[in-house]
Amino acid sequence: MANHKGLIVDVDGRSYENNLAHRTREIDRERLIVRRGQPFSITVQCSDSLPPGHHLELVLHLGKRDEVVIKVQSEHGARDQWWFTQQGAQDEILLNLHSPADAVIGHYHLAVLVMSPDGRIVERADKLSFHVLFNPWCRDDMVYLPDESKLQEYVMNEDGVIYMGTWDYIKSIPWNYGQFEDYVMDICFEVLDNSPAALKNSEMDIKNRSDPVYVGRTITAMVNSNGDRGVLTGRWEEPYTDGVAPYRWTGSVPILQQWSKAVRPVKYGQCWVFAAVACTVLRCLGIPTRPITNFASAHDVDGNLSIDFLLNDRLESFNSRQRQDSSWNFHCWVESWMRRDDLPEGNDGWQVLDPTPQELSDGEFCCGPCPVAAIKEGNLGVKYDAPFVFAEVNADIIYWIVQRDGQRRKLREDHASVGRNISTKSVYGDHREDVTLHYKYPEGSQKEREVYKKAGRRVTEPSNEIAEPGKLQLSIKHAQPVFGTDFDVIVEVKNEGGRDAHAQLTMLAMAVTYNSLHRGECQRQTISVTVPAHKAHKEVLRLHYDDYVKCVSEHHLIRVKALLDAPGENEPIMAVATIQLSMPELLVQVPGKAVVWEPLTAFISFTNPLPVPLKGGVFTLEGAGLLSATQVHVNGAVAPGGTASVELSFSPMRTGVRKLLVDFDSDRLKDVKGVATVVVRKKYRPVITGLHY
Repeated sequence: MANHKGLIVDVDGRSYENNLAHRTREIDRERLIVRRGQPFSITVQCSDSLPPGHHLELVLHLGKRDEVVIKVQSEHGARDQWWFTQQGAQDEILLNLHSPADAVIGHYHLAVLVMSPDGRIVERADKLSFHVLFNPWCRDDMVYLPDESKLQEYVMNEDGVIYMGTWDYIKSIPWNYGQFEDYVMDICFEVLDNSPAALKNSEMDIKNRSDPVYVGRTITAMVNSNGDRGVLTGRWEEPYTDGVAPYRWTGSVPILQQWSKAVRPVKYGQCWVFAAVACTVLRCLGIPTRPITNFASAHDVDGNLSIDFLLNDRLESFNSRQRQDSSWNFHCWVESWMRRDDLPEGNDGWQVLDPTPQELSDGEFCCGPCPVAAIKEGNLGVKYDAPFVFAEVNADIIYWIVQRDGQRRKLREDHASVGRNISTKSVYGDHREDVTLHYKYPEGSQKEREVYKKAGRRVTEPSNEIAEPGKLQLSIKHAQPVFGTDFDVIVEVKNEGGRDAHAQLTMLAMAVTYNSLHRGECQRQTISVTVPAHKAHKEVLRLHYDDYVKCVSEHHLIRVKALLDAPGENEPIMAVATIQLSMPELLVQVPGKAVVWEPLTAFISFTNPLPVPLKGGVFTLEGAGLLSATQVHVNGAVAPGGTASVELSFSPMRTGVRKLLVDFDSDRLKDVKGVATVVVRKKYRPVITGLHY
C-alpha cells in the first residue's frame, strides 16, 4: 500500500459532462450525480505512465462505515455487475464505468488502485465520491417510463398543482416541490438513513435500496413521524401555535430543511402536505411520481367496505372514544411508476403510496405501494394494503339514526358517492386530469359489479322491476358562496304523491374540517311543513358571516344536513351537502425581463373581502430556482375593502420556466394563495469581434 511514486495526481468526475448526460445538472453542477444503468466517464490524471505490467482496479464503498464493498469488473460481466473499460494516453487515463440497471441508489466512494504484476496494491487514491439515482430513462430499470413528456412532468418538474375542495367544487393550490434545490438530494438520502430498518441493520437496508418498492415504502413511512424519526407530524385541528399550520406551507423544501437541521419532526402536516413532501423525495431519487386527490375519500377502520355514520335525533354525530369510520371531502396520496417483479403479471405501472398516517401496515404507519390496476380489478390479496385503498375509492356510506332506546334506524344508503373525480395535474399544463377510470369501472356497469363481487363488497343488482320511489323527495341547493359574505341554502321538499303531505323538516348547518371533524353548529331550524300534492316546498336557511365565522375551520367548509320526517307517508329521508366557501386570490406580478443572478422585483397585492379589519398580515414567498421561503410582514391592519401591497426584490438562481408562490395569512383570513410564472433567461454575453492589438 506504500505510495512511493505518487502516480495518481487527481481523479476527475467530469461532472459537467456526466451530469448533463444523466439529467442531473439541475441538482448540482459541481458534484458527480449519475443515474443507474447508464455509463459515465471519469479521468485519472497520473504523474507518469503506468509501469509495465501494472494495471488499475476500481473498488466502490457504500455506507457510512463502508458496509457494502463492490469490486468493479474490468470487463463486461453479468448484467447485474459494475464494470469498466479504460483508454490511456500518456499521463491521462479515461475510465468508462457501467452500473447495472438495478444498482443500489446512494452515496458511493470510489477507490482507484494501482496493482503490481503480482497482485499487490502499489497505490490507492480515494479522491472521488458520487451519487447514484434511479433511472426512468433506462429500459432495464424497474422505474422505466417510455414517455418523455411524462418524465419531464413526473421527474423533472419542480412545480405542481394539488387539488382540494369538494367533489363538486374542485379548487387547486400551487406547490413548489423543489426536488433540485441545493442539498435537497442529500436530505432525501438522510431520510432513508434515519428509517428504523437503516438504524437496525444498515448493510441490509443499503442492499435493499436497489428496489423502488422498498424505497417507496420506506419513504411513505418516513414522511410521517408516527413511530420513527420521520419528517412531519400530523395535526387536524387548531391550535397550531407551536408549529406552522398545514395550510401555510407552499413548498416541500422548507419542511425538509427544517427536519434536517435537528432530525426532529416538523409541525404540522395534513394529507396534501405529506403527499407533496413524498412527491419531492421520490422525484429527487428518480422515481416518476405524481400527487393524486381522491374526492369523497373513505377511511374504513373495520374493513367491512362500508362507512357507517351514527347520528342522534338532533343529527349530531356520536362522539365515541373508539376510532371511527370517516369520509374525507378529499384525500391526497401519490402514485409512483414502477415494475412489480414481486407480484403476478398485470400489476406494473402506477402504484399508490400514501404517507398520511392512518392505519398500521406491517407494524408501521405507511401504505403501499399498491398497484392501481389491482384496485380497479378488485384483486385485494396483492401487496401492499389493497383492501384499505379499495375502500377509499369504493366504500358504501350508510347513515343511521340511533333512537333513544338504542335501536338503529337506517336513514340513507349511498353506493355511488365515494371516490369521485380522482384528480392529478395534467402533463400538458396546469389543468386537471381526471384519473377515476384508472381506479374503477364506470358506475353501474356490469364490470363494476363483477369487481365488487370479487372484492367482497355487497352488490346491489339492478332490478327489472321499478321500485316504488318515496312520495317525498328532499334536496339541498346552494350557490357558490364567498367567505366573508352572507348566503342562502335552499332545502326543497317535493311531493310526488296524490295527497298533501305533512312533515317535520330539520335543517342543520355546521362547520367541518376537510376530514369531517365537526367544529360547531352555525344554524339549526326545525319546522312543520305542508307540501301540496305534486308540488314542491322550499325553505331558505340564511347563513350569516357573523354566525359561521365563530366556528368555521381553516378549510372554510359548511356541511348542511336536512331530515324530513313524515309519519305515515314514508321512511325519514335525509340529504347532505358540503359547501366550500371560496377564497379571494392574491395578485402577484413580476414585471420586466428575468435574467439569472440579476435583481427582479415582485409586486403582491390583496384586497380584504371581509367586513372586519385584518391584523397580523404576513406574505410568504418561495419558488424553486427563484428564492428560498421569505416572509414579508404587513404594517398595521388592512381595513374592510382595503388593500395590502408589498414588494420584494430577489435574484433568480436558475434559468427556465419558474413559479413564484405566495401565501397570505392574518388573524381572520388565512390560506390565501397566488402564483406568477417567471421565465428566467441566461445572461447575454456579447461577442466582441474585430479587436486589433
